Amino acid sequence: MTHILFRHRDIPDIKNIAVYQQHAGFAALKKAVTSLQPKQIVDEVKASGLRGRGGAGFPTGVKWSFLPDTIWPHYVVCNADESEPGTFKDREIMESNPYQFLEGVAIACFAVGASEGYIYLRGEFYPIARHLDACIAEMEKAGYLGDNLFGTQVSIRIKTHLGAGAYICGEETALLESIEGKRGQPRLRPPFPAVVGLYGKPTVINNVETLSNLPYIVEHGAAGYRQFGSEKSPGTKIFSLSGNVNKPGNYELPLGTTFRELIFTHGGGISDGHSLRAIMPAGASSSIIRVDEETFDKVMDTPMDYENVQNVGSLLGSASVIVIDDTHTMDWVINKTIEFFKHESCGKCTPCRDGNYWMLQLTERIHAGHASAGDVKLLDSVAAQMYGKCLCALGDFSTMAVRTAIERFPEDFEKKVKA
Repeated sequence: MTHILFRHRDIPDIKNIAVYQQHAGFAALKKAVTSLQPKQIVDEVKASGLRGRGGAGFPTGVKWSFLPDTIWPHYVVCNADESEPGTFKDREIMESNPYQFLEGVAIACFAVGASEGYIYLRGEFYPIARHLDACIAEMEKAGYLGDNLFGTQVSIRIKTHLGAGAYICGEETALLESIEGKRGQPRLRPPFPAVVGLYGKPTVINNVETLSNLPYIVEHGAAGYRQFGSEKSPGTKIFSLSGNVNKPGNYELPLGTTFRELIFTHGGGISDGHSLRAIMPAGASSSIIRVDEETFDKVMDTPMDYENVQNVGSLLGSASVIVIDDTHTMDWVINKTIEFFKHESCGKCTPCRDGNYWMLQLTERIHAGHASAGDVKLLDSVAAQMYGKCLCALGDFSTMAVRTAIERFPEDFEKKVKA
């Protein structure tokens, strides 16, 4: 497997700028700034089929093209908050292959006409932020950031910004509010960040993994990138595998790799000889996929991409694949997810604020064995009434595991309720 993003696994000490330079480091940035027009890069990224790796899967080049060329300045903001339970891919990129990531940020800035890029990191990533600051200083010293790059009139600067560890700031408009020094809460949309973003100006917001693909695309072209993955989901994807598996960790694989290959070939199978019972393919925000004798082969042979995961009742999202074995019941699982979402709700909108509060009360009651069948129906009703009515996606995400657990694992709840 060729690593596009995890090159540090093939090249020791690539986080050292000298080593990165020895392996074609910054060649793509130089090519972009000195040989290409911004529109050519946008068109190449469109042709590559690169889709947002933060969870939404929206075509990256299309997203860039939404920025109006009549309003200036433009900004690039990288979402490095990485708050989703089960997701730990961006951290490895920033820690072990930082220059490729920073080169990607700079290329994005050039492509959309931005002279400033911001990297927003969650508060717990303080050591990573300081590490990136040191890397940025090295790039400035070497002439890869700053004024008059490669003897041109292009100027690009990158800054890091630390949040305070709030999950809601992974939502792009709450992230912008936080950078501006306000409380991290989502904005009403429209207007969208592409038109009214950071400091009220057009802004591109991309994920760490997304931006880290750009040097490869600029250097090898759309055709080179499309040699990996599938037609509609090109490229590689980092799958963060966790839960009841023998070898949890990050695995960079072509999009379209099956669940079977990820869990049993790379992950070493289910831990302690237990049976696979469920999969959450997008972290705590997932619809839960049931795996039993009847569905096992269908689920295991499903390609993990943005289209096919829907065929087994879920979404790929950020590919935070949590494996659940037969020692766990779904009432326990959703109690854990709702504890998280209730704690992380910003409280700005009533459906999410009150809905998560009541879902937590109900899941705790059910898991403790103190509930009636009516409580299970009430839980499902609360989740249904929340969905589609919240200010941002957090409220919707919090209902995914709840509704699918009740629908797909009714026996777990029947065992918990009083007669």
